[in-house]
Amino acid sequence: MIRFERVTKRYPDGTTAVDDLSFEVAAGELVTLVGPSGCGKTTTMKMVNRLVEPTEGRIFLDGDDISTIDPVQLRRRIGYVIQQVGLFPHKTVLENTATVPRLLGWKRSRGRERAAELLDLVGLDPGVYGGRYPEQLSGGQRQRVGVARALAADPPVLLMDEPFGAVDPVVRERLQSEFLRLQASVRKTVLFVTHDLEEAVRLGDRIAVYGHGRIEQFGAPAAVLGAPAGPYVADFVGADRGLKRLSVTPVEEGDLEQPPVVRLDDPLPRDLDAPWAVVLDSGGGLHGWISAEHAGRTGTVREHARRMDAWMPVGASLKQAFATMLQHDAGWVAVVDREEKGRFLGVLTPDRLHEALRRSVDADSRDVPRTLVDIDRVPSR
Repeated sequence: MIRFERVTKRYPDGTTAVDDLSFEVAAGELVTLVGPSGCGKTTTMKMVNRLVEPTEGRIFLDGDDISTIDPVQLRRRIGYVIQQVGLFPHKTVLENTATVPRLLGWKRSRGRERAAELLDLVGLDPGVYGGRYPEQLSGGQRQRVGVARALAADPPVLLMDEPFGAVDPVVRERLQSEFLRLQASVRKTVLFVTHDLEEAVRLGDRIAVYGHGRIEQFGAPAAVLGAPAGPYVADFVGADRGLKRLSVTPVEEGDLEQPPVVRLDDPLPRDLDAPWAVVLDSGGGLHGWISAEHAGRTGTVREHARRMDAWMPVGASLKQAFATMLQHDAGWVAVVDREEKGRFLGVLTPDRLHEALRRSVDADSRDVPRTLVDIDRVPSR
């Protein structure tokens, strides 16, 4: 969808902002550009919509050389979201969102219908917020309107320049979650500029780590964190990159232990070989747990089962698993499938969590699936 071929941007004073840059972004992929201030990531983005013209090289959008496309027409094919949002203060939220459709000549009714649909998609009820003005919104709400406006004409490409950088950390995390949900629905091709590595890791399908005008490493977040390409990248991602990697490493069924299991309507077991057992309903769904101290008593499991608070779906991150253990002061977390009834799959213990992280790092370094990694042969790091 987006392709850079040996692109350089050199200013008249001799400053080289981007130097011989070549990379591709596939259709529907979200690529985060991350690096320190002045490294060239925003210049890279602005060259895609020709707000900045390259000195050398070529940029292609869906196979078309953008230098052959009228800049105004090009920009109407590309959504653009910036940190300052840039809403028109004298226009309502609905009018702001319908700006690009209006410029493209859409009928007013169609543009307003599309704007209302997108406001709803970004979590703003058009009946409540559509008639308000930007000054009547919070910072996070204005950012949502900015995203909705960028998507209004259904562009194939979305450029986002530090879009969530001006809001507080709590709102920022919510906006990131909302954007991930939105991207799963609309699947735009996205270039996302940020200086925040954790944001880049959380959002990106792939990360481009910038040095000074060059990309020092381009790959999946887990690969960048697990195997930095050199000293610069290792220093940039930090000594705590193992902790950061927890957020991009999913829990898989092969990571789980199988504890003793009892059914809800079974009589209490005579004995248990473990301090506790998982309690399942008749359909194999997770119900709770029972302590070994109840073994040998009379009655049914149902009468003594306790609620299971520490649980999560398979595919969630190791970071989420670790956080759940800490939140509930639990020595393990139950894992269920993603179906509505939550079929029980097993439990993740701290030891298995550590093994899963080691296995993931080794799999990336060898470019093999995690299932092919023998944990006994993976050295501790």
